[in-house]
Amino acid sequence: MPVPAERLRVLDDRPPRRDGDYVLYWMVAQRRSRHNWALELALAEARRLDRPLVVLEALRVDYPWASDRIHSFVIEGMAETSRAFEAAGIRHLAYLEPEPGAGKGLLAALAARASLVVTDDFPVFFLPRMLAAAARDLDLRLIAVDGNGLLPIHEPRQPFATAHAFRRYYQKNLRGHLALAPLAEPLEHRAGPREQPDLDRLIAPWPLRSATDLDDPAAIVARLPIDHSVPAVAARGGMRAAAAKLDRLVTEVLPRYDQDRNHPDETATSGLSPYLHFGQVSAHEIFARLHEPGGFDLGRLPDRSNGSRSGFWGLDAGREGFLDQLVTWRELCYRTAAHEPGFDRFDSLPEWARRTMLEHEDDPRTPLYDAGTMERAETHDEIWNAAQRELVRTGHLHNYLRMLWGKKILEWSESPRAACELMVHLNNKYALDGRNPNSWGGIFWVLGRYDRAWGPERPIFGKIRYMSSDNTRRKVHLRSYLARFGP
Repeated sequence: MPVPAERLRVLDDRPPRRDGDYVLYWMVAQRRSRHNWALELALAEARRLDRPLVVLEALRVDYPWASDRIHSFVIEGMAETSRAFEAAGIRHLAYLEPEPGAGKGLLAALAARASLVVTDDFPVFFLPRMLAAAARDLDLRLIAVDGNGLLPIHEPRQPFATAHAFRRYYQKNLRGHLALAPLAEPLEHRAGPREQPDLDRLIAPWPLRSATDLDDPAAIVARLPIDHSVPAVAARGGMRAAAAKLDRLVTEVLPRYDQDRNHPDETATSGLSPYLHFGQVSAHEIFARLHEPGGFDLGRLPDRSNGSRSGFWGLDAGREGFLDQLVTWRELCYRTAAHEPGFDRFDSLPEWARRTMLEHEDDPRTPLYDAGTMERAETHDEIWNAAQRELVRTGHLHNYLRMLWGKKILEWSESPRAACELMVHLNNKYALDGRNPNSWGGIFWVLGRYDRAWGPERPIFGKIRYMSSDNTRRKVHLRSYLARFGP
């Protein structure tokens, strides 16, 4: 078994069908052909059963916040994966649902002739329900593989209340997981039958797309029943674009990351979060690149678990700071999403945070803005308006300004619950990295998750950490940013 057992969830435990025609990899979250544990397991099972591998990568149209922006980014990535599998002699089935419900039955039809199905484990959005439905409806072995991060999201089976507590945990337990990593190029290690199964008659009711078809996302999305008011953006999806972002991070950003990451003018962020969200790059690949040259050395890690934000990895300040984002904050949020019931709802916040906000729910809001005014960036606050315009125009929101953006929504909304709902809606509608555990984690941090009570107690905020635009203007470099995202 090439994949650590703690990364596997067997959703249907019956044995593989010996008379199946192929092994099916249902690619739903880790949309890449590299550094992919689910693909590695599917290839291993195909070798073991002496069957070819078939890959199904589909995109439905009725998911919440479906838009030209999200669809185009995913389709650009699908074109790349299609070519990668085609070059390896593996059948890749790219299906774009033309209308709600049109894809119903495709997975079941393919599973009916498969020996088993391997898929991706992902803790949020509609994917957990979709996998549960597949486990209920398909009559064959179904395995979900966790390729989300450096640590398995189901070990331990608990959330952590603070980043410090999670750091202490992984500093003590990470070594064994870092000793194992997925193959960089699993398709180079494939073996088994090269002859592709004849599926044309089986899949005829569901017209598929070739890689060439997928090269024009604009023409495709224009005909789909999705939100055309949220257009595609300049950032392209796919493994090549992710690799270019990673190259820039390593060569240009990391040397100044620790100094400049909070300054919007300095463009010292990685830009990798959309690619991580859609599985077009792996946390393992990023981790490996951060340790170049020389590679990662387990023996260099200190024998301590004090929860410190720096010094654990034995690297320069830029790499240490970025690893705290990649490992601590990202994987903390994934673990919360996997193990905190209703993690995406206001009532899941820490009791102290809910109590203090509700105690101040009737405090006067001056100004009080409605959702439409904020979505259109028509407030009195120049910095906030620029951040909202960045989100709407580019699908990205600067990490530091995202915190201020959320704090002001809390201050200007009629209630804490309304603020929470608006943050989720705006982020998930416009951000390429929305609908992700990390996105929800950032929004709920604004409302007190992973934080502590702060004083002095303030109107509206109570003991929730406060941020102001005036203080932000003093602390970070904004001149070019405000000019770029002005009215």
